[in-house]
Amino acid sequence: MIRAVVFDVGECLVDETREYGTWADWLGVPRHTFAAVFGAVIARGQDYRDTFQIFRPGFDLYEEREKRAAAGKPEWFGEEDLYPDVRSALAELRAAGLWLAIAGNQTVRAGGLLRELFTGDVDLIGTSDDWGASKPDPEFFVRVAKAVPFSAHETLYVGDRLDNDIRPAVAAGMRTALIRRGPWGTIQQDDPAAANLPTFRIGGLAELTEKIAKFNAAAR
Repeated sequence: MIRAVVFDVGECLVDETREYGTWADWLGVPRHTFAAVFGAVIARGQDYRDTFQIFRPGFDLYEEREKRAAAGKPEWFGEEDLYPDVRSALAELRAAGLWLAIAGNQTVRAGGLLRELFTGDVDLIGTSDDWGASKPDPEFFVRVAKAVPFSAHETLYVGDRLDNDIRPAVAAGMRTALIRRGPWGTIQQDDPAAANLPTFRIGGLAELTEKIAKFNAAAR
């Protein structure tokens, strides 16, 4: 049975459209141009950070984050950046008795923002900076498994990416839900693995409560 649900952050809970737009502004390129290159990089299976290298060779993402913060333009997301189904889905899942967590590749600063937004809604918030391991490194999912008070096969990891989320979570013995939204969710949706690998495929978080209930009923 599924007893715990762990959520990725970007394009699962948080719509990153505005944030990537601010990176385009920081680089001094049109937002639609940045978005076009970003999509092409993802479609080729490259690391999304290669997008920055195209516009500024030698670009150091961590260094530029610090420069943005020093310039009064730090990376930021808030309530208005959450997908519309996030709050209701978390409430429904908690009402159904599920243990909830948020765990993704995020900075210390982003971890602070997540805690401001979700401390009252979930049981745990963890980030790659907190744990010193980033997806798809198996160690990240080892940390998730240690943090969840249930076994790996009783844990459902929800994410938008086959490469960073679904494959390593499955390898760690977890159940998975692949959500179809955001750049990766859209571009990777026709990959054969998208149909065969996840426990569930969902178009939105509102589908989770019913799917988990049916899965658990069949497992009894």
